[in-house]
Amino acid sequence: MAEFISTFAGVAGSTLLDVGPIIAILVVFQFAVLRRRPAHLGRILVGFVYVLIGLTLFLIGLEEALFPVGETMARQLTSPETIGPERLADGIDWSDYLLVYAFAAAIGFSTTVAEPSLIAVAIKAEEISGGTIGAAGLRIAVAVGVAVGVALGCFRIVTGTPLAWYIIAAYAVVIVQTFRASRAIVPLAYDSGGVTTSTVTVPVVAALGLGLAATVPGRSPLVDGFGLIAFASVFPIMSVLGFAGASAWFRRRRSGRGKSGEGRS
Repeated sequence: MAEFISTFAGVAGSTLLDVGPIIAILVVFQFAVLRRRPAHLGRILVGFVYVLIGLTLFLIGLEEALFPVGETMARQLTSPETIGPERLADGIDWSDYLLVYAFAAAIGFSTTVAEPSLIAVAIKAEEISGGTIGAAGLRIAVAVGVAVGVALGCFRIVTGTPLAWYIIAAYAVVIVQTFRASRAIVPLAYDSGGVTTSTVTVPVVAALGLGLAATVPGRSPLVDGFGLIAFASVFPIMSVLGFAGASAWFRRRRSGRGKSGEGRS
């Protein structure tokens, strides 16, 4: 208990220093520029205390749970017992790590579906669009993109191929999709790529990449371990634009069938 209190106090102090500039800017603009006392000041102060406690506990949880779990899973999935000593003896082959790709896709999908920032964006998109954009459909489309991106990023770590090749190719596809997609969906697709790299997804995915690079022979955690977040950012844009394009195509086909049926009758 004493150790936890000491850890909590230390993390809370560093968190307070991190959010201090934000608080200072808000106070200066509120009292020096606007020259108004904010309404419900007591509630604001209580809310700030809640934020400080929440961030502190979240950071402790990252260090104590999420990062170790990601690294442990990567280590177990790439161990000789899982892959087979005789297969590792023949050298690294990307097909030896199929379980890693499956786990990466599953963890990418599940963490994205549970991402609070994505849930908030999806709900707002459904409200503003009047139900045209479904919150559940948007979340699933984004989660599929993250799943594919994280799995492909793990493939890149295993094979040791340059990160730039994948990112350049992915953004080239996004550019083509952007010109072909409806103007209404493009901003939402780009925002969907941003909100995936938030509180739940980033710690787990980063820990997975670092753990995988540390256990695959010949890979460096510094050089190869990072980069999965980039995959988790760009591939949701592709999946949302692709989902929107596919939905528009199906709607055109249905309307075309309806018109042709009316013409025959």
